[in-house]
Amino acid sequence: MARRSKLAKVAGLGLLGALTLSGCDVTGSWLSWGWPEGITDQAERMHDLWIGSTIAALVVGIAVWALIAYATIRYRKRGDELPRQTAYNLPLEVVYTIIPFLIIAVLFFFTVNTQNEVRDVSDDPDVTVQVNAFKWNWQFVYPETETAGGEAVSTVGTSTEIPILVVPTDQTIRFELASADVIHSFWVPEFLFKLDILPGNDNGRDNVFEVTVREEGAYVGRCAELCGTYHAFMNFELRSVSPDAYEDYLAAREDGLSGYDALVLIGEPGEAVSTEPFLLQREQQAVASDD
Repeated sequence: MARRSKLAKVAGLGLLGALTLSGCDVTGSWLSWGWPEGITDQAERMHDLWIGSTIAALVVGIAVWALIAYATIRYRKRGDELPRQTAYNLPLEVVYTIIPFLIIAVLFFFTVNTQNEVRDVSDDPDVTVQVNAFKWNWQFVYPETETAGGEAVSTVGTSTEIPILVVPTDQTIRFELASADVIHSFWVPEFLFKLDILPGNDNGRDNVFEVTVREEGAYVGRCAELCGTYHAFMNFELRSVSPDAYEDYLAAREDGLSGYDALVLIGEPGEAVSTEPFLLQREQQAVASDD
């Protein structure tokens, strides 16, 4: 018994130490309720809705668990006496019926309001980016730019190169999404938002949304819709930079510099840093032979 008690104390101290060492991560994880930290104004609204819904669900859950525990203990069988098996209380049942409908109505109200705010688009965004999804990569086009050849600046991913979507911070960015083949889904986890991309122009779907990014950095983006054999390979990187750096980047691209060189010019890594290409077996063999 003494040995078991000693082991329990050691285990408890070990657990306490682990929690203490990782206290910041534990706190951050609990405060975000499993969501990544948002980087846009719209993400803050989504996060608030998620936190409110989770707290409401916990309150309802605790109330239900308490009632179950009370009924289990209060009306348990005592001795040979069989407790009453059925009971009716009309006022109580009416209350139990009304409360769920009130909860649903309140949740619906806040959900619709948040959705309308997140999907709201302005008349004149600061930046427009056309996002073209195809099996199994991405193309990002900046329609307001023009190169020496008369074409807009664009970035296209390949099987060996992650496409980098460069955007400015503190400006309204409109994403116009299109698919060349099947249903894809544009997703940056730190947006706390994703939007499916349906092929075709007359599909009854508005493939447009806007965000305002508040944080500079590199963030992985993915296709969040199973779209075929190499769906898992459809990664890209969102690179948010200052407005001045963004203008310098586009100017360099218009002057003919590659995406890599233009990023290096503004002091950014030329290649993706948040994700990397998934090489096929033949490509891995080619890399190995080159080494």
